[in-house]
Amino acid sequence: MSGSNRGACLCGKVSFITKGALRGVVYCHCSQCRRQTGHVLAATNVALADISIEGEEEVVWYAASDLARRGFCGTCGSVLFWKHNELDVISVTAGTFDSPSGLVGDSHIFVADKGDYYEISDGLPQFERSTPS
Repeated sequence: MSGSNRGACLCGKVSFITKGALRGVVYCHCSQCRRQTGHVLAATNVALADISIEGEEEVVWYAASDLARRGFCGTCGSVLFWKHNELDVISVTAGTFDSPSGLVGDSHIFVADKGDYYEISDGLPQFERSTPS
């Protein structure tokens, strides 16, 4: 998907505009994402150079591991971003985009960690851990 997309947190204090290509939505079932969101994290990603964030001072970053950090709105708590420490892309949660987003599902990751209360039955590729790339 390419073009320009807008989105925001629940209270609107943090908003963003992306330009260019967005990856398909990856559904993460790892225990950290499940604990942070209450279920599954659904996110696309975009090059850092292709996102503009307004209200960035409202974003609180939490380093859940040595590998990456998670960004959320410090006012309303909306889960917004996931940023690998060594990559120049940022994951943006799919549900924060305004409609129509044009986003489509791509795959499921960390399915070995998924909750025991649901099944994955949408036919998308499933990876025990992360994607091969």
